[in-house]
Amino acid sequence: MQKLKISTQVVGSRKDIIKIKVSGFLDAHTVPEMEEVVQSLMKKGLYKMIVDLEELSYISSAGLGVFMSVIGDIRDNRGDIILIRMPPKIFKVFDLLGFTEIFTMLNQEEEAIMAFNKN
Repeated sequence: MQKLKISTQVVGSRKDIIKIKVSGFLDAHTVPEMEEVVQSLMKKGLYKMIVDLEELSYISSAGLGVFMSVIGDIRDNRGDIILIRMPPKIFKVFDLLGFTEIFTMLNQEEEAIMAFNKN
């Protein structure tokens, strides 16, 4: 079983946008790690999240649930989750379940930063 690796960094000039880079498998076994990172950011008042999925190999319904479980709170706090650099097979899962209607998906980090800076 492949593990999950998560790293975070502040991006953008206003220092209020966090990029979360995710690689490996996001499934029922690794979801608690992802939830912990997202909840920790929210507790710090950081609600503008760019999630870089370029190196994500697999996502299960439990992995998708992490994003769905927090999106309401994040948007209530004038933030959002923007997904970037999604591999085609991961995009297919999001699209199949209708998540492309819920989340903004962009190709590059710079596009996501610009989207946040418009608000």
